[in-house]
Amino acid sequence: MSATETAPGAPATLVGLSREELREALARLGEPAFRADQLWHWIYHRGATDFARMTTLAKSLREKLAATHRVGRPEVARDLRSADHTRKWLLRFEDGNEAETVLIPEDDRGALCVSSQVGCTLSCSFCHTGTQKLVRNLTAAEIVGQVLVARDRIGEWPAPREGRLLSNIVLMGMGEPLFNYDNVAKALKIVMDGEGIAISKRRITLSTAGVAPTIGRVWRELGVKLAVSLHAARDELRDELVPINRKYPLKELFRALREYPADNARRITFEYVMLKGVNDSAADAKELIRLVRGLPAKFNLIPFNLWPGARYECSDAAVMTRFAGLLNQAGYSAPIREPRGRDILAACGQLRSDSIRARRPRSEPTIAANP
Repeated sequence: MSATETAPGAPATLVGLSREELREALARLGEPAFRADQLWHWIYHRGATDFARMTTLAKSLREKLAATHRVGRPEVARDLRSADHTRKWLLRFEDGNEAETVLIPEDDRGALCVSSQVGCTLSCSFCHTGTQKLVRNLTAAEIVGQVLVARDRIGEWPAPREGRLLSNIVLMGMGEPLFNYDNVAKALKIVMDGEGIAISKRRITLSTAGVAPTIGRVWRELGVKLAVSLHAARDELRDELVPINRKYPLKELFRALREYPADNARRITFEYVMLKGVNDSAADAKELIRLVRGLPAKFNLIPFNLWPGARYECSDAAVMTRFAGLLNQAGYSAPIREPRGRDILAACGQLRSDSIRARRPRSEPTIAANP
């Protein structure tokens, strides 16, 4: 069974369909278009999974939907809670593959770290996910499903307008979002819809390791905030840490970033993991300042989070403070992120699942890893 197929004989899921696709599905059942808006409300605003509870729909329609469709969710294979209240869910999809999703709560809000792929193609040397080869892209239904599961688990239905625990979305989980752009974009449009989950584009951040040709589409089609997983200011070092740099070196990446219509209210965030003796010198900080000069930018300094088999260590606290100070003196915000969820391997760079890519018959064509 492929990533986009439903098990033989199983009803099709309505999750992940656009509004137009939902109208088309209802039209095939002989129902008028306005029923799609009602169904959308039940699925994405109220979080309903049982058609029998959708009482604004005619009983005959509820019966037809129950016979032909479902409101699917990924299965929660593991639910872990950190001492700092971070939560991590290992989610199992219909084909048995798995990915991880993390909720990082604050006092009055929280960010959900969403995955876009099972595994990853990038092989960043400091990242645990990078040790797992790409298995496949996640579908729009599977990406939206992570948000629905999180809302289920924290009891946040109907979708509140204010005082949300799940207030922000960050596409910083497993995978490179821009290598699965179409599914990611479709999912985010569902998440941003004001009559459903209703998370504003101002509260959504998409993080990329630097797929330069696709960066422009993020602003034109989505308008969400952009983060760049940078980690080095020199091509020689970044080639080692973030191998996609060999395809899209810093000059090409920053050409795309300078065309991105950011401003002081929507600065580009540069993520920078602090690796002891690797990228944490004063000279590295000065190179960073030179590299981003002229861009509305801020930095997110990430203490390296250890994972089994890692060959790096985290920079010393004094070194990170000095590094941040140099960026501050140049006029850039550069907070040192407080690690969250380390005890359950939920911190930045620690996500991974045990899914592996199935071998394909010789006669079956291979799907490109980087669509």
